[in-house]
Amino acid sequence: MVGHILIIVALVSFSSAAQLTGREQVPIISQDIDVQFDGTFSHSYQTGNGISVNEQGRPKGAGKDGDIEEVQGTFQYTAPDGTPIQLQYIADENGFQPSGAHLPISPEAPPIPLAIQRALEWNARHPEEDKL
Repeated sequence: MVGHILIIVALVSFSSAAQLTGREQVPIISQDIDVQFDGTFSHSYQTGNGISVNEQGRPKGAGKDGDIEEVQGTFQYTAPDGTPIQLQYIADENGFQPSGAHLPISPEAPPIPLAIQRALEWNARHPEEDKL
């Protein structure tokens, strides 16, 4: 009897929690997960509201801090303002490297002033003085 009451209370709590968030539940249209013993993996899913994710990864070899994993993937969704967002990325020993049309582009670096350029050239011609 107590077990049945706990189940009913749990179901009512879950139902109430879904109503309190004010968000509709979005169905998962498709989902695929594949994990291999050698460390390679892939997963993807698509939701009913247009979110799509696809990712693959593999061990890349032993590094200084242990195994390095290389992961690459894409995801897309629609931003609240209606803008379609599509991002591609790779993550490896060089860090997370995203690309997408919505990402800001850094401005071009200004040219190196002549005095600094001359100093750099002088330093390159006189490496022995770096040891002081």
